[in-house]
Amino acid sequence: MRAAVISERNAPPVVGDFREPEPQDGAVLIDVDTAGLGGWDVLGAYRLGVEYPCVIRGEGVGRAPDGRRVYFGERSVAPFGAWAERTLVPAAEVWEVPDEVDDKTAISMGIAATGAIVPLEKAAIQKGEKVLILGATGTLGQIALQLARSMGAGKVVGAARSAEALMGLKSRGIADEVVTLGGTDDVAALKDAAAGGFDVVLDLVCGQPMLTALKATNWGARIMTIGTGAGRQVNLDIADLLFRSLSCIGTGQRPPAEREQIWRRLLKIAKEQDIQVDYLDYTLDQAAEAWAAQVSGPHAKITASIRR
Repeated sequence: MRAAVISERNAPPVVGDFREPEPQDGAVLIDVDTAGLGGWDVLGAYRLGVEYPCVIRGEGVGRAPDGRRVYFGERSVAPFGAWAERTLVPAAEVWEVPDEVDDKTAISMGIAATGAIVPLEKAAIQKGEKVLILGATGTLGQIALQLARSMGAGKVVGAARSAEALMGLKSRGIADEVVTLGGTDDVAALKDAAAGGFDVVLDLVCGQPMLTALKATNWGARIMTIGTGAGRQVNLDIADLLFRSLSCIGTGQRPPAEREQIWRRLLKIAKEQDIQVDYLDYTLDQAAEAWAAQVSGPHAKITASIRR
């Protein structure tokens, strides 16, 4: 079968022939229609313990042997993955897609949207509170801005390093205000956008942006951190954390049945609230281009049509 294959650590994917997955007890063979790509796929492809060659894992939508249209997360049985004509996925990770839900929505409401809704619900946003999303221009950030507003936030602010992508969010009404990080005084810029300070911060990047955001929060603020794109280690002054709470949330570390229920709830929310997500669309043959776009930070959800 045709697949996007990574041959060795740090090598980009190359489309070519790869062995077919074989039936296995407890797993489902899936003919893949649409694949997704995220930052976790790039990081996971080069982590310790990965055996090469392997297919880009990803999440996707396809058909099970019984004809059901199904979504699957990025837990394909190694060495298989979503960026191939067929994959093999543990049965508990294969979820039937409602007829009215398109492939791209099914994918974007999976890993990314779960990463937004779980920490925001734990933050227990109160009506009128001011919410900051760090790393707002990616898929998770775009969804988080919209969910925070629906949860009662009085003001939602997006912060990231791309001024152009941020202005796109503001012009479409997804964010009330935006802050381009990396200026001469990011703390002052954040405080100005909040007209004082934030009550909730969803931190998708950690590193210096998280430390900066701490200084722009009100007493009683909740900081929920779920990503490490700007660095995993921080030099924290505990005085900045006094009278606030900081939680590290592992959004994907939940049983499959629980994640499926979250996903089904998100599908309904996406329809009822018309959740908007930017996409970049590719084909399987363009896997290397899609991979390069993800590495550079696409400010959109990458998907690919697998079937010719």
